[in-house]
Amino acid sequence: MRQTSRDGLSGLHSLLSLGSHHRTMGLEVGALRPLLLRGLFFGMSATVYERERDLQREIAESLAAEMPEVEVLAVELAGPDRFCVYIDHAEGVDLARCERVSGALRGYLERYTVDVSSPGFERPLRTRAHFARAAGRRVAVRTEHEINGRRRFRGEVAEAGAGALALSLGEGQVEIPYGEIVRGNLIDEG
Repeated sequence: MRQTSRDGLSGLHSLLSLGSHHRTMGLEVGALRPLLLRGLFFGMSATVYERERDLQREIAESLAAEMPEVEVLAVELAGPDRFCVYIDHAEGVDLARCERVSGALRGYLERYTVDVSSPGFERPLRTRAHFARAAGRRVAVRTEHEINGRRRFRGEVAEAGAGALALSLGEGQVEIPYGEIVRGNLIDEG
């Protein structure tokens, strides 16, 4: 389930935002805003992943006051002015719950288009608790910095240790500190 707040942006504009003061040949031009190009923001001091972590903390704290039963699994930026919040609830996530969370996040609508989504089959994993629940299952993990010469891993969760995830790969095992994980998802094998 996905609930979108505010009008979505069209194709090229959602990937490359140039401003919003004037329109020329279908592109908006004016005061420069951060650009998103192949997943990187230019013109921002924080990395995409730092901004996602900050947003996740802010949103989780905000929702904890209004809806303590809703867990914020992850926040993923989809552009300089759009993000998706993945939520979970003990009774599941339906459209009504997504709408309530979307309403609680209305303060973000001045700067962002906000999507609220259920975790889906490829559930986002970011914390020790998330990976502990996925023990024995296959996951995909992306890190901020290289570990053993790589930033992308696919393997089975061997252990969700105190400070790091132990991931069994075909060629052995790797330990990935939780602070290095910028994306983690279950692999849908169904």
